[in-house]
Amino acid sequence: MTCHTYTPGQRIHNYKVVAVTPLPIIDSTLIQLVHDKTRARHFHIANQDKENTFSVIFRTVPTDSTGVAHILEHTVLCGSRHFNVRDPFFSMIKRSLSTFMNAFTASDWTMYPFATQNEKDYFNLMDVYLDAAFFPKIDELSFKQEGSRLDIDPSQNPELVYKGVVYNEMKGAMSSPSQVMGRALLQSLYPDTTYSNNSGGDPLEIPKLTWQDLKRFHSRYYHPSNAQFYTYGNLPLEKTLAFIHDKVLHGFDFLSVDSSVPAQPRWQTPRQETYTYAYSDTDTMDKKYQGCVAWLTCDAKDAFEVLVLTVLEQILIGNAASPLRKALIDSNLGSALADASGFEPDNRDAMFAIGLKDIEKSAVAQVESIVFSTLEKLVKEGIAPDLVESAIHQIEFYRKEITNTPYPFGIKLLLSFTGNLIHDGDPVSCINIDADLERLQQALAKGGFLEERLKTYFIDNPHRVLFTLAPDPDLESTTENQIKKELTKIYQNLSQQDLEKIKQDATQLEQIQEQQEDLSVLPTLELTDVPPEIEMISPDQLDRVTHAAGYDKATSGILYFTCPMGAGHVATSLFPLVPFFCQAFTHSGTARQSYIRMAEKIDRYTGGVTLSPFSGTYFDKEADSHVFLALQGKALDRNVPHLFDIVKEFVLTYGFTDLERLKNLLLQYQAGMESSIVATGHRYAISLSSRHLSMASHINEIWHGIAQYQTIKQIVQNITDPETAQPVMEQLAENLNTMAGGILRKDNFKPAVIGSLDAIQQADQAIGQMLVALPDGSRPAFFTPDIPRDTQAPRDGWMTNTAVSFVGQSFKTVGITHEDAPGLSVISKILRALFLHREIREKGGAYGGFAIYNSEEGIFSLGSYRDPHITRTLDVYQKACEYIMKGDYTQTDVKEAILQVCSDIDKPETPGPAAMKAFYRDIARLTDEIRRQFKDQLLQLDKNRVQAIAQKYFDLDGRQAGVSVISSKTALEQANLTLEKSGQTPLVLNKI
Repeated sequence: MTCHTYTPGQRIHNYKVVAVTPLPIIDSTLIQLVHDKTRARHFHIANQDKENTFSVIFRTVPTDSTGVAHILEHTVLCGSRHFNVRDPFFSMIKRSLSTFMNAFTASDWTMYPFATQNEKDYFNLMDVYLDAAFFPKIDELSFKQEGSRLDIDPSQNPELVYKGVVYNEMKGAMSSPSQVMGRALLQSLYPDTTYSNNSGGDPLEIPKLTWQDLKRFHSRYYHPSNAQFYTYGNLPLEKTLAFIHDKVLHGFDFLSVDSSVPAQPRWQTPRQETYTYAYSDTDTMDKKYQGCVAWLTCDAKDAFEVLVLTVLEQILIGNAASPLRKALIDSNLGSALADASGFEPDNRDAMFAIGLKDIEKSAVAQVESIVFSTLEKLVKEGIAPDLVESAIHQIEFYRKEITNTPYPFGIKLLLSFTGNLIHDGDPVSCINIDADLERLQQALAKGGFLEERLKTYFIDNPHRVLFTLAPDPDLESTTENQIKKELTKIYQNLSQQDLEKIKQDATQLEQIQEQQEDLSVLPTLELTDVPPEIEMISPDQLDRVTHAAGYDKATSGILYFTCPMGAGHVATSLFPLVPFFCQAFTHSGTARQSYIRMAEKIDRYTGGVTLSPFSGTYFDKEADSHVFLALQGKALDRNVPHLFDIVKEFVLTYGFTDLERLKNLLLQYQAGMESSIVATGHRYAISLSSRHLSMASHINEIWHGIAQYQTIKQIVQNITDPETAQPVMEQLAENLNTMAGGILRKDNFKPAVIGSLDAIQQADQAIGQMLVALPDGSRPAFFTPDIPRDTQAPRDGWMTNTAVSFVGQSFKTVGITHEDAPGLSVISKILRALFLHREIREKGGAYGGFAIYNSEEGIFSLGSYRDPHITRTLDVYQKACEYIMKGDYTQTDVKEAILQVCSDIDKPETPGPAAMKAFYRDIARLTDEIRRQFKDQLLQLDKNRVQAIAQKYFDLDGRQAGVSVISSKTALEQANLTLEKSGQTPLVLNKI
């Protein structure tokens, strides 16, 4: 049955069709249904997308901060009625061609989504997901493994410690100021509803959760009557409905579940709140406050008001020229907008927050004053029509653009309206917004509409908080002491029987984690289900397209432009400045126009114009390294001329004369990197541990790692000293101009355009005009200069503000053209699934352990994320190498690893990004023949071949294996004591 034949009132497999709505903007149809017995709602978006998505969503409303919803999300994935294995979720990752598998816990909902292109896989995964959600085992040991538990550690005094995956995950999360800020704002603005609780779990509260509490929470909320089912794609709806009914719903009756989230009672007067976060660097403490103003605004189900506030967000803070962002940044009180700034429409009442970070405590009141004076000025003088037009354009652009980044489009779409859906709103109103846009245009035509909303939602709204986030140098030690006192008290009250129970649990848990399971109960795919071919995309031979590679693709009326430019002529002394050069190039204005005017034009006519740095190694046999910058832009077809007017102005009239703007960009850039270190510390640790292994990895560390952060940090220190500020800024501007002069040469451009033929032809003509105006160069610069580098393997630790660790280890192997490359990619999957997951996550309590094979550089890396250990994890890495060489795995394990690699290879992209990737494969010389040969060899691997490859590369004695750890000073010093006691080389400690 095709989707257009569905009609309201129609019955399908124990469901009733409630509504059928065309979604023309995404060429789809939404069918809404209700199950007869349980009244479970089902939302199906039917279209021709072969990447099919499924999700089941429950409204989950915690009443405390023990993390019950989050821990339940983990625990239901630890075995179920029909799939009674320890970890069916992670086991299915190995047995599937899924393009996405995960689970999410938000403040008031829990979601279990996946996506796949394979129909057999789709129903396999749905079977496992449904059984996990509705019929989980929730045994006590799984709860203790995933949530928290007491354990005995003879090295500690007292002997008790807390362990648990979520416990350590949240210790890591709450080490991040941005996480503390986001959670604390919810607690401040919504003190009377579920949002006042930390749904992820407060590490101080998590141990209070009991197994019985967890089971009660599941019984209360994980019922079909409290569920929303979602499917998306081209598979028949009837088959999906029958499957869900037969597997789950037929066994349930309707249950009245009180899970609704009431509106937060509104205040009559504004409030002030202060929260603290752990920060140990007392030298910089004075400038590490954050201050913001946050308001409760409209009902999240009111689609029109949500649209209005989305427009206001874009007007106020959407780009560098936005009046509120500009006023705050230009105040020079802080470095960047405060964490959690922006409009958040997913809660029952939508929230808006704005402020500054890296300020002094005394500046909080000034931040509030700037916010209100700017808003009052906009109300008094009126909002410029250009700002409104730009904001509406941005909404239009991102409605039309369909991409699979960072999630498959079906999941991105779901996440865009989950907040509305979960509060019984109408998801159609979130997608089909043309009527609301028309209503907005009519309101705007009468004048004063947005100014009136500024008064209503911001200036005259008493439900607001002036919020201060304060650094606390004693918070970490105070918290640790509090936990130690708590554990001491618990220890003193334990009976011998209690102690034996703790020991018994630890022993049982270890036995369960060690035992070999029969996974045959789980459904699986076979290698015969893998399509042997690879997707191949080549430039089209197009009439009147002579300057750029052209890809004639259906891109929903959007043109994509990209242009790599070689960076080989950049002086080696200036190489560390390349990432900031990219930031400044499109964000500091030109010789003709200010950054404000350029930002306005970018927002009004494009989906963005960026310049980004790339370093790597060519994929061909010679394998020389390359460095280039990629200039990119995208625009609706009607705005192609405007896009290239902007691009040409940047390229032909670049200018770095606004020193105040450059200073603000430096501060924002540093603040962004600083926030990312704790959030994605594993990536930094891997970069540090591999920096000695190739020129490209060395440059990657210079451009994207801790080395880059330290470069920018030093410049910022120099410009905050009044005596050195002016000459440093002048030298910086001169350096940026020098770099631009060496890069912007006509023979150094390799442009490509993707879209409809007419748009491509317009773009090609504009590119030709730009190239003619560029100066000639000596030769293309897609090579790497001889940059001095240290080839000695690092063994270092990097100190920062974090309650957990990130442990990286890297060593050299071979690249993709070598016959061993497919085996190395399979080994990375085997190690993660069969060894590291068990040893680092299940036993060690870290959030994750992983292995990565970089086929471009020929580098193999091991890493951990939000890890309570350092030396134990390094021991695990050694044992992992021994494990893979010894061969304690089966041919089935190899097959499942091959499936995972194929899933990565065959992950689909929408036409625009797919063509872009193909173009960059050509730039990096990754030919279709190399890709085809890799996949052919991959599908032929067996266990003996994999083990032989392992024995060739994983005996690390004598190898240049680098080790880098990011952690706290205390944890690193303790790790060094342990290493020295065991006769191992300690880490060289550095301060980030």
